[in-house]
Amino acid sequence: MENLKLAIIYYSATGTNHQLAKEAESAAQKLGVKEIRLRRIEETVPEEVMKENEGWYNHYQQTKSIATASVDDLDWADAIVFSAPTRYGNLPSQFKSLLDATGGLWQKGKLVNKVVSGMTSAGNPHGGQETTLLSLYKTMMHWGAIIAAPGYCDPVLFETGGNPYGFSMVGGEALNDKQKKAIEVQVNRTLSLAAKLS
Repeated sequence: MENLKLAIIYYSATGTNHQLAKEAESAAQKLGVKEIRLRRIEETVPEEVMKENEGWYNHYQQTKSIATASVDDLDWADAIVFSAPTRYGNLPSQFKSLLDATGGLWQKGKLVNKVVSGMTSAGNPHGGQETTLLSLYKTMMHWGAIIAAPGYCDPVLFETGGNPYGFSMVGGEALNDKQKKAIEVQVNRTLSLAAKLS
């Protein structure tokens, strides 16, 4: 796994999916991965709008120095872990903008066999997490990517909500040890599949 290139691409308004991305990065480091790109999706909402939500504006100010994701990061990576909150059971428009920019890579077949996995959050336990991940994976199917959903490959997944499509949680909460373990299991599965393909 140490020779794999992992991109962790996230969008976060108030910090939950940033937290998930950082935990995925930590899990990959524990697994010996040396080349990791942690990238945030560029914010497209004007600051005046963000200022109406103090948590959103503060998180943006705290994390705007993190490099923004580009299609080059997707091309570079062997494996990609995505993390984004749900917006009405779908991906945020900011996140979709990056996916919509991948046409050139897709036409050249450069996204085929990328190993991908997704994580998400919502404001309540049934706020659209599963449909958000399925929405992400539809694009991955068009890419010809290999989806590394966690399924139920480890008992801890039953103890953290039992979402077979990818880790999900209620936004605004801190990760507990079992949730961190579930993310580690998902990252390990993603990297293990990428290692087999490479």
